[in-house]
Amino acid sequence: MTSYLAEHAWLPSGVVRDVRILVDDSRITAIDGETSRRPGDVPVAGLVLPGFANTHSHAFHRALRGRTHDGSATAADTFWSWRQAMYAIAGRLDPDSYLALATATFAEMALAGVTSVGEFHYLHHARGGLRYADPNAMGQALIQAADQAGIRITLLDSCYLTGGLTSDGPIPLSGEQLRFGDGSVDAWAERVSALRDGERVRIGAAIHSVRAVPAEAIPVVAAAGANRALHMHLSEQPVENEQCLAAYGTTPTALLHQYGALGVGRTAVHATHLTDGDITVLGDTGTGISMSPTTERDLADGIGPARRLLDAGSPITLGSDQHAVIDLLEEARALEMDERLASGRRVRFTPAELVEALTAAGQRSLGWEDAGMILPGSRADLVAIRLDSTRTAGSAAEQAILAATAAEVHTVIADGRVIVRDGAHVLGDVGRLLAEAIAPLWE
Repeated sequence: MTSYLAEHAWLPSGVVRDVRILVDDSRITAIDGETSRRPGDVPVAGLVLPGFANTHSHAFHRALRGRTHDGSATAADTFWSWRQAMYAIAGRLDPDSYLALATATFAEMALAGVTSVGEFHYLHHARGGLRYADPNAMGQALIQAADQAGIRITLLDSCYLTGGLTSDGPIPLSGEQLRFGDGSVDAWAERVSALRDGERVRIGAAIHSVRAVPAEAIPVVAAAGANRALHMHLSEQPVENEQCLAAYGTTPTALLHQYGALGVGRTAVHATHLTDGDITVLGDTGTGISMSPTTERDLADGIGPARRLLDAGSPITLGSDQHAVIDLLEEARALEMDERLASGRRVRFTPAELVEALTAAGQRSLGWEDAGMILPGSRADLVAIRLDSTRTAGSAAEQAILAATAAEVHTVIADGRVIVRDGAHVLGDVGRLLAEAIAPLWE
């Protein structure tokens, strides 16, 4: 039994000062508020929050940070030109190099307060689509990486069958996309069926997008995602909407709804370019929304209708996607600031709503129903941020998440295990691990 005495703690009732949090093994066993220090207490300075959930990650994209900003791809640099650099990196990875890169990337997430990651996994096979001896070798590398970094993983194994969409229908995979495909939706389902849940592992499913999964395959993926996390890219770019309208005569949201992919416990990623009808459908079905504001601005995707979606009935969660930044506090702040820019109004999301997106809502979207809150019986996930740094000094504890960054995270406890202490990860120098994993990919 460990007794943590938090200077401030974000409890379901709000921020409370001087809170004793008792942890036994991987669970919180008791909360004792309004109390003084006792022998054996481990003091935790600042504000203690529940563990953050990163609901949308592509671990291998971390190798692109700082490499795609000079405009050399094309005179009109867009998401689609950035994608070519992403394909190039995908072509250089194997299970060993993926393990090294993902371990370092997940450790960087831990430093930012992440205790669970939803890894949207489509880099399945070897170059040319050849199978490894273990067809799930790349997925297993991701699972091992999360374990080494000390965080939980929901492996959102993505079905990816086609290379795009035209008015004549889907087009075949080609080039590096061949690594992503299984040949058929049934072959995808058979491969995924060999993966197993664990105490700190959940196997989920993903529909990469309506560009990559033909309409007739959507129900099979949706069925495979029954009773587990099911995520899908949705309307990230206007071109996706145009292609879907040309091929199917409807929006991506309406198509996914028609084929049974939406609903409570399912999560649409980005949801940037939606019609009024799309927002109504997503809200009425209770479909969650994972937004990654730092990626959406980096790729010039646009600003999604987050406030309208939440008001319609869609829970909002947060991800770091392509990892231009790994800072979930920045994602939360960006969600609010983008809304301010788009609406011309302040306080579009309250601090409590942002914390909900960071923690409980995010954990639920990844299948961790017993995480995301500081209360007895929950997983012992605790994230402490400084309130005395140059960024947070003078901030009210209740509003500190609008001032803090990942640099303020000084302690992270995941399932009762301390994985970040005094701002340092248990694996050591994470910057060095990242450099050693990424440099060979650019040689």
